[in-house]
Amino acid sequence: MAETGSNFPCNNEEAFDRIADALKTTGYIILADCIPFALCEALREQSVLGADELKRAGVGRGQAYNLDGLIRTDGIRWLCPDSPAEIAFLAWMELLRLGLNRRLFLGLFDYESHFAVYDTGAFYRKHLDAFQGLPNRVLSTVCYLNPYWMPDDCGELLIYSPHDDTLMETVSPDLATMVIFLSAVFPHEVAVTHRKRYSIAGWFRGRE
Repeated sequence: MAETGSNFPCNNEEAFDRIADALKTTGYIILADCIPFALCEALREQSVLGADELKRAGVGRGQAYNLDGLIRTDGIRWLCPDSPAEIAFLAWMELLRLGLNRRLFLGLFDYESHFAVYDTGAFYRKHLDAFQGLPNRVLSTVCYLNPYWMPDDCGELLIYSPHDDTLMETVSPDLATMVIFLSAVFPHEVAVTHRKRYSIAGWFRGRE
């Protein structure tokens, strides 16, 4: 049975304080063992079972949307509350949304997320998550679902300085790790992976 939101390691006021403080000071936070392992495994199983529903990911929005294999080569499936694992994950993200709104007054309105599956050799080049001229994506989240990830597997999340090309963080996509960062501030990319890689990418949005 999937864990409920109340059983999350980071589901308490002190944890929400720590996340809010990091977003205020550095604009991002990397949380190890943030999600219960059992839930991560259930979510990865959902992603595997839904492999036939994966769609090739594109870039841009609206009329600017296109499929560009030189920029990204992952497959995605949007989360929806139709399984206990997805319900539990989305319930915790709702608690996080409310907790961050109380502390930071960000006006976070809702949350959208999708499974992202990278086959061997897949990547996502350097980019920003927020669409130009549209302030709807405020905070980005990435939750990793990969047990026993090794350095030679690569596929790290690379987070760059908003001011230049300086690499600030290299995040291994280890099981139960979550990264939260300001969507419009930090360019980032997914390095070429040498092993099939599972994650959930999501965005807290403001009103458009």
